[in-house]
Amino acid sequence: MGNHWEMNEQRLWGNIMTLAQITNLDKPWTRRPFTSSYEEGRAFVTELMTDAGLTVYKDASSNVIGRIEGTEPNWAPILIGSHTDTVSSGGRFDGIIGVLIGIEIVKCLQEQGQTLRHTVEIVDFTAEEPTDFGISTVGSRGMVGTLTKEMLSLKDPEGRTLEEAIRFAGGKPEEIEGEIRKTGDVALYLEIHIEQGPVLIESEKILAAVTGIVGIQRYRITLTGQPDHAGTTPMSMRKDALAGAGQLFTELESICNEEYDSPIVGTVGTVSVYPNAANVVPGQVTFTFEVRSIDANLVEQTCQRFISFAENIASERGLSINAELLSKSDPIVVSDVVRNTIVAACEETVGHAVSIPSGAGHDANQLAKIAPVGMIFVPSKGGRSHCPEEWTESSHIADGAKALSRALISFDEKIDNPRFTF
Repeated sequence: MGNHWEMNEQRLWGNIMTLAQITNLDKPWTRRPFTSSYEEGRAFVTELMTDAGLTVYKDASSNVIGRIEGTEPNWAPILIGSHTDTVSSGGRFDGIIGVLIGIEIVKCLQEQGQTLRHTVEIVDFTAEEPTDFGISTVGSRGMVGTLTKEMLSLKDPEGRTLEEAIRFAGGKPEEIEGEIRKTGDVALYLEIHIEQGPVLIESEKILAAVTGIVGIQRYRITLTGQPDHAGTTPMSMRKDALAGAGQLFTELESICNEEYDSPIVGTVGTVSVYPNAANVVPGQVTFTFEVRSIDANLVEQTCQRFISFAENIASERGLSINAELLSKSDPIVVSDVVRNTIVAACEETVGHAVSIPSGAGHDANQLAKIAPVGMIFVPSKGGRSHCPEEWTESSHIADGAKALSRALISFDEKIDNPRFTF
């Protein structure tokens, strides 16, 4: 394809803006999974896939997959993917660009009459963001066999199970196990994503090759005390679940602010208080917390240290406690071979590339269980993400698309070589 090969920047940008505007009316840039706006957005993605010459279907996990056969149809496919769901009041680019760039690459290949040797699949993975069921990366978990029966039975605040939600989204939960992809079923997984941090912007660079992705453990903690009248119950006789939870919130922050060999972050993300009345001592608090680091042992040790502290606080305050592991994704390290190929593609496109880890989890965390993975980052203005101010320039997205296309073609040429190892 060479240095002269160009992406259709205007078409790609128009598709991004169109999909971004398919949102829940009450919140900007919000397209939560298993909602009508999410399904409307995926219908638009399906139209684009079909127009690009892809054969489109939903698998049992309700992932939207567009497939175009290569000249060697018996070879394992190369997957390009990301997601089109958002956090509440999120942004226009997180996840979206990875799916639409994949479609645009196939469209450009078709327009130039070029067919790769490997079959290529473009995947819009179901519910990558944290869901109301307490877990994330739902579709990619289903694809690789880490979506357990226990996860499928989790309920959202309205009482709907994840199994029911996947069926609503066009999946077939009862067939997920039979469709699990195993090692060797995917030749390589590639993803392009906004950085969601400030490194590229501050270094005045456009493209980054990802060196690894953090592991994440997420828990739900329930503290149960006793709801009593706020005016008539002496302080010494209270079993205040919220006061106990408050101690835990600050402790998690303190633990993660300590010095470690690897960076680590901890976050309390959701809190529910019962009965949530101004004149009642809180009787029960449920909250989720997560811990992230590239060091798997550090994540595990931090979570267990925090839970042990929580148990001690509960005992001191006369509260009962339940700690439920909601999800766990291991850190991954991108192989030097994959990263170096991506670096070369980035340098051919813009003359440079930096190499940085990802502090956010991605569907690549799950795909890494069965295949080598590689990722490209493009800049996030101000390092902002998961908010309405999230922004990436059109030219930067186009440069990322060009680099990903070059990497794809390079891998297509290399992977069948017996001397090529990941």
